[in-house]
Amino acid sequence: MNDNPQIKLSETVVLIDAAFLNFVITDIKNYFEKTLQRSLQEIDLSLFTSYLTLDAGINEGKNEVQFLFVYDKESRHLQHCQPSDLQEELNGVAFQSPYGEFSFAGVPSEGMVSREDLFMDLLSVVSDSADVKRMIVVSFNEEYGKKVTDVLQGLKGKEVMQFRMNEPEISVNYKWDMLAFPVMHSLGIRAEEL
Repeated sequence: MNDNPQIKLSETVVLIDAAFLNFVITDIKNYFEKTLQRSLQEIDLSLFTSYLTLDAGINEGKNEVQFLFVYDKESRHLQHCQPSDLQEELNGVAFQSPYGEFSFAGVPSEGMVSREDLFMDLLSVVSDSADVKRMIVVSFNEEYGKKVTDVLQGLKGKEVMQFRMNEPEISVNYKWDMLAFPVMHSLGIRAEEL
């Protein structure tokens, strides 16, 4: 018998692999600091999450958006972000934005399963939840992308947006966009600098 209460999921769930987000942020920051020859600002996490949801098509209003960050020992801190500690600063925290209430939960994989397995388990839970109408997925496609694509391709009755760093290898029946755009925007890179 499982004593854990069911996780109450919002209508919109954003599932993020923190290791992938760190990889992308660090890569983009290093590249553009060299290219633009200036230092880039730290990412305000409330702004980044707003840009991400905006790019996913969420309009202003009374939305409830739940961010689930899957992390392991190496990715517990979000790189170049404020706040950054998924265990101490962000777990169980929420804030109001023009797009609704954004709540954060850090889900550690330490000692139980791999980050990949935990991400896939949560993806399955979110996919199967009748409460969830919209899913926004930021997975580490270079590590386990085909598994994620297989799940998302088979999904019915949910609005899906996947943020990635390159085009899907196959034609997909869900929306996707480049993760680079909200990250660059959050780092203070202006369109005219590109």
